[in-house]
Amino acid sequence: MSYSLKPLPTIFSERMVQIMGEECFASILSFFSRIRPTVFRVNPLKIKTQALVDELQAEGFDLSAVQGFDGVFRVPEEQRRLLTESPAFHEGRLYIQNLSSMLAPRLLAPKPDETVLDLAAAPGGKTLQLAAMMQNQGQLSAVESVKSRFFKLRANLESQGVTCVRTFLMDGRAVGNKCPERFDRVLLDAPCSSEARFNQLNPDSWSHWSLKKVSECARKQRRLLLSALHSLKPGGVMIYCTCSYAPEENELVIAHALKRLGNKLSVEAVDTGIENTMDGITCWQGKPLDHSLSQCRRILPSPLMDGFFLCKVKKLASFS
Repeated sequence: MSYSLKPLPTIFSERMVQIMGEECFASILSFFSRIRPTVFRVNPLKIKTQALVDELQAEGFDLSAVQGFDGVFRVPEEQRRLLTESPAFHEGRLYIQNLSSMLAPRLLAPKPDETVLDLAAAPGGKTLQLAAMMQNQGQLSAVESVKSRFFKLRANLESQGVTCVRTFLMDGRAVGNKCPERFDRVLLDAPCSSEARFNQLNPDSWSHWSLKKVSECARKQRRLLLSALHSLKPGGVMIYCTCSYAPEENELVIAHALKRLGNKLSVEAVDTGIENTMDGITCWQGKPLDHSLSQCRRILPSPLMDGFFLCKVKKLASFS
């Protein structure tokens, strides 16, 4: 089957060259028109990995384990619909999730006895992953501000057998004031311009994108990040992530927090365990940024992964 490819927005392509260089952008360009396999996680709260493998293989699914990701498998894209119609899917024994998104909970590394916050949590893929890593123990709070997405989050938690999560329908920008220094770990997958989801087979994927949209997202992200940091205990760690390539939504958001909070924060090294990454940038459009931002990681698209951005921040001292 042949597909008609629409060019990516010119301004977006020009900015990508500024971010990563012409050669690097050229090397990943084909992934903006790629139809990827469907990737899913086994839900260990409901089933053992081998039992689910046996169940799905008996139903005719062509499973392949994803190297470096325990309990993660892929099926050909043409089997995606069948997978979403399977008993295992509807009964919460698996969860379909982009592989890049699974990196954030792995890096946060929550423990069962900790208090953890997932800010901007819907539809709940990372919340579910955190709950599984915490063995359905401890205190995991999930905040979502959009009502329809909040109820989708609740439904996913129920389907997957998660009982350690308290859900809150509220604006994440208020959490820091309401719950100061309460959490050991915080995950903020910030609402963004979704640049990593651009696909030339579907021009509607960038129909709402513009530089104005990037700026609007960045303003909200800065406030969400400050709220998340205020809710974090001294000594605690947080992961900030987006599915955008834009520095305004990534390094510049972290830089804004560093400027305001100075030596009370530290950008920590990020070890993703994968090769398709580049260091965070320390200069954007002629303006130098804090050198520690080089420890952030921009995930480059690959046959299995969408693009992504990750930053690990440690709170060294109280802000009060």
